[in-house]
Amino acid sequence: MDPEKKSSAAARKPRRPLDRDPRPPHPTVIAPAQGRLLDPATALVVNGVVPRPTVYVGPRLLVSKSVAIDGAIEVLRLVAEPLGWDVVREPEDPRTANLKFGYIPLRLIVASNRATIAPDAWTLLQQTRAQFGVDMVKGVSLDHLVVPAIEGNPLHEGNPLHEGNPLHEGNPLHEGNPLHEGNPLHEGNPLHEGNPLADARSSRAIASYFQIGFGGRQPVSYVGPAPSRRAGDAIEGRRPVVAILDTGCGSHPWLDSVVDTGVTLDGVPIGYADATSISPELDGDQSGPMDGSIDPVSGHGTFIAGLIRQRCPDADIIAWRVMPSDGPIVESDLVATLAQIAELARRHRAGEQGGHPIDVLSLSLGYYHETPEDELFDPTMYAILEDMMRNGVVVVASAGNDATSRPSFPAAFARWADDEGPIAFDSSIAPIVSVGALNPNGTDALFSNAGPWVRTYVPGAAVVSTIPAFRGGYEPVARTRAFGRIREAIDPDDFRGGFAVWSGTSFSAPIMAGDIAAALVGTLEPAGQPAAGPDAVDTAWKAVSATTGLARS
Repeated sequence: MDPEKKSSAAARKPRRPLDRDPRPPHPTVIAPAQGRLLDPATALVVNGVVPRPTVYVGPRLLVSKSVAIDGAIEVLRLVAEPLGWDVVREPEDPRTANLKFGYIPLRLIVASNRATIAPDAWTLLQQTRAQFGVDMVKGVSLDHLVVPAIEGNPLHEGNPLHEGNPLHEGNPLHEGNPLHEGNPLHEGNPLHEGNPLADARSSRAIASYFQIGFGGRQPVSYVGPAPSRRAGDAIEGRRPVVAILDTGCGSHPWLDSVVDTGVTLDGVPIGYADATSISPELDGDQSGPMDGSIDPVSGHGTFIAGLIRQRCPDADIIAWRVMPSDGPIVESDLVATLAQIAELARRHRAGEQGGHPIDVLSLSLGYYHETPEDELFDPTMYAILEDMMRNGVVVVASAGNDATSRPSFPAAFARWADDEGPIAFDSSIAPIVSVGALNPNGTDALFSNAGPWVRTYVPGAAVVSTIPAFRGGYEPVARTRAFGRIREAIDPDDFRGGFAVWSGTSFSAPIMAGDIAAALVGTLEPAGQPAAGPDAVDTAWKAVSATTGLARS
């Protein structure tokens, strides 16, 4: 073959995208949770254990309740002692103390009088694997940081204070202006270079989705009617129930009579409900500098609830709060909350007191595991989701916004197209549905993660939904008065109109969840008469297949 023709043919041959690792969060984002970056270039390596980048709580390990806890602690202590550390068993989260699933947290501390490096969970885990073998610490894992599948902070790329905006290039607010060069909102600031809100995106094209005017969070005017909801007696069987585990849900005319934020397990709150933790759906500015900016994830849960309301007006919605206004949470908190939800679903299906029907669980969050393909992968989170799915709950999970094919969990627990995923497919339980994002024209959004583990795609870029009536610190670029009326440009963070546009696979998940719920309308048992688990699974699969085309076989 002619070398030139061969070269031309090779250039035209489609290539699978590289499995690039997403850029890590900036230290200022993960510091409140004592977060550390696992960098494979510098991390302690054991023969046969090839880590990938992840973010974890530095001085903490988790031990699954499914393994011999005392034996795991004993070997960890033996390894910790010559390092000048000790391993302290901490009380189990009271939310899971009487439940089947959960973790026992282990705190790593300095135990000697000599100077030593700060205790580190990855180092201790790897040293233990090297000295005693991987079998001795199976079920012991890092406490990962889980992030929402969303960006959209106004101090991000493409903001009026940054590149590519009419208030930037060639504008009097650009060159030589205090809002540009040498300003804390520009170069050299933690909100700029090296920050996940600035350069976690791999290109300016991807970053464009998260700027105001191109799909980033901004107010819009909605002029249509509210979704029409039928009376309960007009629906055969009970209403489908969609549960959201996110930032909670704020007040909105579309949602106040539909969303229940008070569902508990035996009177114990699910997720964050303490008086010292203000909901990001009530107060939009809880973190960062005192500049009045709305936090990155504030309003997230309300926006998600509104999407479900649009796609399935006849569904009931439960909203629990597990995400703070600035995003990251620790895996152990998420697992404790999921364990409570799984118990609610189990009790309902068994006809026991204290249960609650849940048909679809929408999860707009995820994390990257350091060893997802091998025997070191801790299955605790999946075991909880599996328990839910055995009771007929469909789990819908967002793929993530890092433009990578690297698996993000829990979405990557779904059945892979090539059946090469870490979890064997089980047709006897309801499925996990992984969801990527589409642009308004139906093409795949550049920011959306992709790969054989992302099985469905629905809109997720520049979608419109409900948002709390926040009013942030930014102001219109101009305001005046004429003929007795106020005239002004659009205020970029005044959401008192109640609606916004936003982008992310965070919003693809609830759209898919709403579609599956809509397919369940009229197929569910009467209220108070729960169907048996296998029957509920059959019903769930029929709705998923009708909505997504995914086959049970």
